[in-house]
Amino acid sequence: MTLLALGINHKTAPVALRERVSFGPDTLDKALDSLLSQPQVESGVVLSTCNRTELYLSVGENEDIQEQLVRWLCDYHQLREDDVRQSLYWHQDNAAVSHLMRVASGLDSLVLGEPQILGQVKKAFAESQRGHVLSSELERMFQKTFSVAKRVRTETEIGASAVSVAFAACTLARQIFESLSSVNVLLVGAGETIELVARHLREHQVKKLIIANRTRERAQVLADEVDAEVIEIGELTSRLQDADIIISSTASPLPIIGKGMMERALKARRNQPMLLVDIAVPRDVEPEVGKLPNAYLYTVDDLQTIIEQNMAQRQAAAVEAESIVVYESGEFMSWLRSQAAVTTIRDYRSHADLIREELESRALQALQQGQDATKVLHDLAHKLTNRLIHAPTKSLQQAARDGDGERLQILRDSLGIE
Repeated sequence: MTLLALGINHKTAPVALRERVSFGPDTLDKALDSLLSQPQVESGVVLSTCNRTELYLSVGENEDIQEQLVRWLCDYHQLREDDVRQSLYWHQDNAAVSHLMRVASGLDSLVLGEPQILGQVKKAFAESQRGHVLSSELERMFQKTFSVAKRVRTETEIGASAVSVAFAACTLARQIFESLSSVNVLLVGAGETIELVARHLREHQVKKLIIANRTRERAQVLADEVDAEVIEIGELTSRLQDADIIISSTASPLPIIGKGMMERALKARRNQPMLLVDIAVPRDVEPEVGKLPNAYLYTVDDLQTIIEQNMAQRQAAAVEAESIVVYESGEFMSWLRSQAAVTTIRDYRSHADLIREELESRALQALQQGQDATKVLHDLAHKLTNRLIHAPTKSLQQAARDGDGERLQILRDSLGIE
């Protein structure tokens, strides 16, 4: 049995190719059935996200297995092998285990240390189990991977620092306001970045969320998800004063929050401080706003500095994480190799039990016939010893005759002879 990982990701292929190789949730069962019908493929897990498609497999001995799987992948997606082959990577046994652990720990992600990938790996594992039986080795590999990813999160700072603009904006807000549960936040825009910001803020139980957008319908979809109020951009003038924090990211070519507007809002708030985070390019907030007393303005450049510092921290944490992966993958492979001896150990025990049962039966018959118990016990011990050491003795003699000192020492160690 061999463990394999075959895949394509954001490092090896553009999105145009990745999307053609992906497996959707509605086609996964069919794809797995097709994959598992391939010769020597015992069981498998398919991981398919926007950044990667990977097959994790346990297979029998087959020198042509790599070519066979590449052909299957291309045939299934109706792609030319030449278009895909140069973007594929291939890992076997320890390298496959190590790769999966790195993926689940966020060490192979587009954003180093991002946490979403672990959930995606767990989902892929669960979906591949549904209706399909995994080999014990493959199942154990994934369970071990989940514990390793948890250890990496617990023992390193790989995921502690903000490395996205959205996360950095929320981190900044939490640094300035001790608790977000007592503040009102106004989000200007309803694009992807604001969506991420809104979800982060909702996780931290912000007191009130208001979303201002040019198109009310688009904002309403997000508002329903995060329990927010929706207003139109034109209402900003009258509603700025309600916000302790303003985070803005629109596609407007001109600033939409000016110095005069902010002066009126601060006056209405009796100069209670306001935090403004402008993550739009071009800027949504006039730079002069940052000069107003009690208005604290941060731009995307300020956030980028935070992100760069945090990325450096993650890089340092990644070194620790990599050492955990190396150790744990080695431990798993040691366990896997030990499984190769399970059948031999079982056979050896069965052989010894047969000998014991045979001689024990003879001894009981002798006792029932009235023979001396001491003599019967002595004979039992003598014959049992001879039968059990017969095969090892022959192996020791053969190793000595062959002059094979290394095999002789291995046999001595196996028999516990010091």
